[in-house]
Amino acid sequence: MAKKGTSAKFKNRSVFIIVMILVVGFGLVAGRLLYLQTFMAEELQQRAVEQQLSDTTISAKRGSIYDANGNLLAQSITVWNIVLEPANIKEEEDRDLIADGLAKILDVDKDKVYQQTKENNYYEMVKRKVSTDVKDKVVEFAQQLYSEHGISGVIDTIEDYKRYYIHDSFAADVLGFVGSDNQGLSGVEYEYDDYLKGKNGRLVVARNAIGNEMPFPYEQKIDAVDGYNLTLSIDENIQSIMEKYVRETLKEFNVANRGCAIMLNVRTGAILGFACEDSYNPNEPFKVANEKVAKQIEALPEDKQDAATATALSRQWRNKGVSDTYIPGSVFKMVMASAVLSEGLIKPDTRFECSGSYAPFEGAPMIDCWDSAGHGTETLEQALCNSCNPAFMQMGFMLGREKYYEYYVAFGMSEKTDIDLPGESDDIFFHTSAKDVIHGMDLTDLAVGSFGQNFKVTPIQMLSACGAIANGGKLMKPYVVSQISDANGNVVKSTEPVVRHQAISEDVATQVCKMLRTNATSGGGKNGYVAGYRIGGKTGTSEKTVDEDGNLSDDYIASYCGIAPADDPEVALICYFDTPDKKISYYGTTVAAPCFRNIMSEVLPYLGIEKVYTDAELADLDTVTGAYVGMKIEEAEMQIKNSSLNVRIVGEGQKVIGQNPSAYSAIPKEGTVVLYTEKDSKKNTVKVPDFTQCSLSEANNLAAEYDLNICIEGTKKGDIGSIYVKKQDIAPGTEVEVYTVITLTFNQDNSIM
Repeated sequence: MAKKGTSAKFKNRSVFIIVMILVVGFGLVAGRLLYLQTFMAEELQQRAVEQQLSDTTISAKRGSIYDANGNLLAQSITVWNIVLEPANIKEEEDRDLIADGLAKILDVDKDKVYQQTKENNYYEMVKRKVSTDVKDKVVEFAQQLYSEHGISGVIDTIEDYKRYYIHDSFAADVLGFVGSDNQGLSGVEYEYDDYLKGKNGRLVVARNAIGNEMPFPYEQKIDAVDGYNLTLSIDENIQSIMEKYVRETLKEFNVANRGCAIMLNVRTGAILGFACEDSYNPNEPFKVANEKVAKQIEALPEDKQDAATATALSRQWRNKGVSDTYIPGSVFKMVMASAVLSEGLIKPDTRFECSGSYAPFEGAPMIDCWDSAGHGTETLEQALCNSCNPAFMQMGFMLGREKYYEYYVAFGMSEKTDIDLPGESDDIFFHTSAKDVIHGMDLTDLAVGSFGQNFKVTPIQMLSACGAIANGGKLMKPYVVSQISDANGNVVKSTEPVVRHQAISEDVATQVCKMLRTNATSGGGKNGYVAGYRIGGKTGTSEKTVDEDGNLSDDYIASYCGIAPADDPEVALICYFDTPDKKISYYGTTVAAPCFRNIMSEVLPYLGIEKVYTDAELADLDTVTGAYVGMKIEEAEMQIKNSSLNVRIVGEGQKVIGQNPSAYSAIPKEGTVVLYTEKDSKKNTVKVPDFTQCSLSEANNLAAEYDLNICIEGTKKGDIGSIYVKKQDIAPGTEVEVYTVITLTFNQDNSIM
């Protein structure tokens, strides 16, 4: 037996240990409770709230986008997300019934929906952004589940929004597009995303531990705040005209790498139209829009299709007007003319010599002019109209490298325009990485740079420079969004014109505008001429580079940049086409200038710009036939002759019963009107000859031979030299009445750069 003292000690020790265990245990519990009730209280309360509350996001409605006239271009329309609450499905056999019904209505995979019904939660997205009519079918199906099978609380429809672009691909490069989460990914949708997207709201509802609503009502709603609306400076009518003619040019000249046209209000910097064609549909931005490219991708092996698709999508999303840099070519000569005039290096009697080639400095290779015969002795204006490279090389060396770069900077070529569109590129100045850019230029750079070759700018930079010449020397900041307003129409922000700086004096700008007008009426820019509107412009035909060292390819960019009216400019327009088919033509004067002319011929009347004709233009104007049917022969004959027209009478009757051309038709002065006076009068017909490639005199002779009237476009009746018929409005071989009016469109010889 143990001693009594030993047992007592053991007992006391045991009691002590038990007491200590109790003290430490309860102390830890008490400490933990104290910690949870004090330091962890806020976090635990938050966790409890999260377990008890269901928080649903209420999507904000993205702001709309309007054109300058208030026409809707983009809006967010109501759509619906279809959601399953699988935790409420009580019976196993119900899962197949639900999956089958939803799959048929929503056109989704049944097996996938069936798997979603087996999840133990209250939120499984089945399909996003379905239309209201589809949502209604889902609601009808849910009601059927309850009435026929007693199934409830398993399908929910949540309101959402989908971006919708009213005119599909219209102005796509300006508008851009949004992603599946309504976030702007391109264009003004991206640039102004913070304004457009609004602020999402919340709907908070109390739920119990298994996710059902509490027996007591609890709901807290924070309404969504709709996004702001944008009003663009883009005019829908102008944009439509520009897109139409850019598309026509792309097709006619089989342009390989897209094209664009941009129109600028030279006084404010507002962009009135921005047409980048061969683009995409923002309603389907992830679809390759070019059908030819899409078919080529489909023909590729499957493992190469994804990469090819990504490349095609990147290409169609790229805004050529602000993101692509290009060698401007002879369009840049308007900047060089401004520079030498500003420096006082040129006087009215200053002459330049062109023998067809020129060595700009001792030891340099000869650089050819586009005209191998040379232009002889010429003034600055004549050199501009002749687009003479040797003359402009001489000007470049008169300026020197420092002054050359000074004006390059003055016209905004060395920095981004800061237009409110994403992805604007920097210029590439002679491919030099030298910190001192001027000393990075060599004399050859100066020589070729003088006629716009071997450096790169963006089309918007070149247009801005042209706009400065048109605007009395002021270089404006271009913009496409003119106003931001809230859902109630209250203006939040307006864009005010910003003068970046004064590039040249007003006097020099006026002189250059006058030269550009001469070029458009009698020089190399004649294909951009529009009678009565005092067009001023310059063509550009530039070789493309193939690598970072500036080596040239055998592909070209054709462009035309000009202003109107040249005596008091309001707008500037650049037309730019990347890689036209050389087998057809690649010159700015034949590819880009007619596009410029066609756009201006429709836009300028729309803008209300008044026609002011010169005497020569007045002499060229067509007249309009009257309505002679029903008149006595003598009366009709007198009216026709008073309109400077000839008359031919068919039949012996005393009254006019038919005429050709018909009433109110355009007809050239000295044209012929045929009057028919008997019901059974035989109408003489003729097959229309092929006028294409005819000179003006040849076309007149051919029309006389076939007893046809001709109206001419794209030139003046007194023009001589290298102009020819590009197209006719009635196809060769078509049988028509004699003295029908055939409209002939003339272009200048395509060899002018």
